[in-house]
Amino acid sequence: MFLLCYNLGLKLYLLILKGVSPFNIKAKKWLKGRASVFAELEATFQGETKKVVWFHAASLGEFEQARPVMERFREEFKAYRILLTFFSPSGYEIRKNYPGADFVFYLPLDTKKNAKRFISITQPALAFFVKYEFWFHYLNELKIGKIPAISFSAIFRENQLFFKPYGKAYKALLTSFRKIFVQDRVSYSLLQKEGFSSIEIAGDTRFDRVLEIAKRRKDLPLVNTFKGDKKVLVIGSAWEADLRIILQELQAYPDLKLLIAPHEIDEPILKMIEATFSSSIRFSKATLTEVAKKQVLIIDNIGILSSLYFYGEFAFIGGAFGKGLHNTLEAAVYGIPLFFGPNYLKFKEACDLIEAGAAFSVKDKEAFRKEFKKIYSDTSLREAAAKKAGEYVVSNQGATEKIISFTKSMLQE
Repeated sequence: MFLLCYNLGLKLYLLILKGVSPFNIKAKKWLKGRASVFAELEATFQGETKKVVWFHAASLGEFEQARPVMERFREEFKAYRILLTFFSPSGYEIRKNYPGADFVFYLPLDTKKNAKRFISITQPALAFFVKYEFWFHYLNELKIGKIPAISFSAIFRENQLFFKPYGKAYKALLTSFRKIFVQDRVSYSLLQKEGFSSIEIAGDTRFDRVLEIAKRRKDLPLVNTFKGDKKVLVIGSAWEADLRIILQELQAYPDLKLLIAPHEIDEPILKMIEATFSSSIRFSKATLTEVAKKQVLIIDNIGILSSLYFYGEFAFIGGAFGKGLHNTLEAAVYGIPLFFGPNYLKFKEACDLIEAGAAFSVKDKEAFRKEFKKIYSDTSLREAAAKKAGEYVVSNQGATEKIISFTKSMLQE
C-alpha cells in the first residue's frame, strides 16, 4: 500500500508541475532540466573508466552541507570522480558549474524505471545523501546492487512518516544505508529506539563549511571604509516582509550603520530601502569617498554576504517572517548576536543559538524595537551574546572528519 501511494504521489506531483509550468519559472526549469537528462548522462558516462562517487542534495542549502564532505573526499580519494545531483532548480541552476564536482545533473524523478536506468548508466561505487533525502527507488536500487550509501547531516523527528504505524515500509528504507550520520541526540534516540544500530551523532557539516568560509573571507575595502569607527548591523538575505518590520524601527539609530543585502535584488526592494533612508547608496554605485558619508550601504550584488558579516556588531537574518529562516551560521561564525523573525523552529541551529543567549527571535515591530534596543545599548550584554555565538559554531565543528574517517575505513574493508 505504501509503495502504491508513493508512486501515485510522484505521478501527481509530475502532473501538477506540468500544469503550472506555463506560469511558474521554477516548475518550468524543473521539467526542462530533466527533459533530456538520460541522453546527457549516457553521453557523459559512456566509456568512463574511473570509479564514481555520487552526492545528492535537494537544493542549495543541502549543497552547502555536502560541499565540505565533497571537497575532503576529493582530497582523500583521488581515484574517484564526483557526480553531484540536485532535485531543485534553485540548487542546480546556481551550482551547475561547481568545480568541485566532475559531473552535475538534475536527479530524474524517483520511479523504479528511472532509478534502475540512472544507476546502470552512472554505476556509482558509493553514494551520499544529504539531510532529508530518502528516495525509495534510488535507495532500493543501490541496495540491490550492493552499493554502499551514507546519509549525513540527517535530522529525524517523531512526527515523520518513519515513526508512524503506517510508515513501516518507509522506515525499512533506512536499512539501505551503510551508515546514517545524524545531527543531534534526538534523531539518534529515535532511530535507536526503532532498532537501528548503524547510526552516529556527527553534527551538521555546515559548521565546518562556515568556519572554512570565514578563513577565506573576502576583504572589502569599500565596506571597511563605510564602517569607519561606527557599529554596523548587517541585514542578510532580507525579504520585503523582514524589511517592513525592521527598517522603520532602525531610523531611531542615526549613529548605526546598516549593511542591507536583500534576498532578491529587485528594483522595487532597492527603491523601498532608498525611500526609507535618504542617506543610502548602492554598492554598485559607491565610491570610497561617498560611502563613508552614508548611513546605509545597499548590497545589490551576490556572492559577498558571508564576508559582510565580518564587519558587523549585530546581524538580522531574513526569511523568518515568511517561509523560513536563512543561514544563521555564516553570521554566527564571526561572533555576533543575531536577530530574526518567528518562523525558525525547524532550524536546529537557530533554536540552539536562542537557548545559548546568542540569538533573539522577534515576532513584530514592537518585539524587534525592544530586543534590539536592549542589545544595542548594553555593551556587556552584546559582548556576552557575541561570545556565545562564536563558541557555539566552534564547539560544533568536526562532522566532516567523522564522515570521511568512516568512509576511509569502509573503503579499506
